[in-house]
Amino acid sequence: MSEKAKKKVEGITMESTQAMIDAAMEIYPDKAKKKRAPHLAPNAGEGACVKSNRKTVPGIMSARGCAYAGAKGVVWGPIRDMVHVSHGPVGCGWYSWGTRRNLVTGVNGVSQFAMQFTSDFQEKDIVYGGDKKLRTLLEEAHELFPLAKGISVLSECPVGLIGDDINSVAKTASKDLDIPVIPCNCEGFRGVSQSLGHHISNDTIRDHIIGTREFREPESPYDIALIGDYNIGGDVWSVKPLLEEIGLNVKAVWTGDGELEKIAATHTVKLNLIHCYRSMNYMCRVMEEKYGIPWVEFNFFGPTKIRESLRKIAEYFDDYIKERVEAVIAKYDPIMQAVIDEYRPRLEGKTVMLYVGGLRPRHTVNAYADLGMTVVGSGYEFAHGDDYERTSPEMPEATVIYDDASEHELEQFVHELRPDLIGSGIKEKYLFQKMGIPFRQMHSWDYSGPYHAYNGFPIFARDIDMAVNSPTWKLVNAPF
Repeated sequence: MSEKAKKKVEGITMESTQAMIDAAMEIYPDKAKKKRAPHLAPNAGEGACVKSNRKTVPGIMSARGCAYAGAKGVVWGPIRDMVHVSHGPVGCGWYSWGTRRNLVTGVNGVSQFAMQFTSDFQEKDIVYGGDKKLRTLLEEAHELFPLAKGISVLSECPVGLIGDDINSVAKTASKDLDIPVIPCNCEGFRGVSQSLGHHISNDTIRDHIIGTREFREPESPYDIALIGDYNIGGDVWSVKPLLEEIGLNVKAVWTGDGELEKIAATHTVKLNLIHCYRSMNYMCRVMEEKYGIPWVEFNFFGPTKIRESLRKIAEYFDDYIKERVEAVIAKYDPIMQAVIDEYRPRLEGKTVMLYVGGLRPRHTVNAYADLGMTVVGSGYEFAHGDDYERTSPEMPEATVIYDDASEHELEQFVHELRPDLIGSGIKEKYLFQKMGIPFRQMHSWDYSGPYHAYNGFPIFARDIDMAVNSPTWKLVNAPF
């Protein structure tokens, strides 16, 4: 347990947090209360203190995504040089792309294809099946965009319900069109959250892509892959130059601004650096077992964690990289300290509550701490036990940890804890703003970014300061 996490937050005890949880659950029927109780707990400092990866209790509104969202919106969608087909009704396909900010380079329609492709299921397709429609779509997409390196087919709920065989269609089309056509059976109803969509996508990458290409450049002892970064707000464009500055060769990125052929050749790198543990730990384990590639999780949010992560990465390499790392840290530490000196006086002592998917409920805790702020509540929409095992040591003792929290629970915790800032998703944003509480949309950086690495921290600090200290909050009558 880290020294920071051992510190107690004034006024927060194990007893007070448990009492707050009990009060929030009073509204539930006994059966719902029994199911929800294991998912809410005061932080004991180590281990997974809450239960996770379970079905959402019927009737309790939460903010989880589905398997299709995890596959299309997270893993496959950000690969820039492929056409990504949503096989099903138009609504889900548009939603998955329209709500994320996976920035890409290249010319649209020529070297990148950040567009919406859907088979637009209608009632007749539910009755008669959509296999022929899918085949026609694949042919048209290839004809319109012959420079696309491949096509992914991501199935929505109706496809699984009626039994469309996208695997057979994709196999035949791949042979006829002479490009990879990769089926991903990620119907939204599968699993309990979007986490299964990540896993299914990783399995399709394993089965259809990995090992099918080689890098054109010669191998070096410093070849790495950046895994689980989706270039939200340009994060990859901030992280990759930093890794190159310490002497590493970033040969592939999964999957933000990613390229199919480079992803296919990742089996030859020397180390996988994983950013989003939840979505990509499966693939890192596969490559470790099959190709002997070690992997390490890193965190580039805030100078404290950047410094710690750079040194952890350097341990996998020789003295040359270690010396470069120390030189880079020495270069950027004064710059980061100037940012802290500017913003910390205005943010010192402020409190934050977080509720996001992926990794941010724990990865950003120390970035807030670098600015003098304290995270008093944190949780995930679709985490597993190992996510909470990693979260608990980062959080101060007795602060509340919540899994798949309902809107009611969050609202009650906010009333009790009265945080100075909330970092969550779009579903929560407007409720808490109407309550007069500063808010940052931490799924996609509220249309800002990047927030990652040394280039991102000044932007993060600026945005948090603008949110917390905006004079507009004085015009809102908060309910407490």
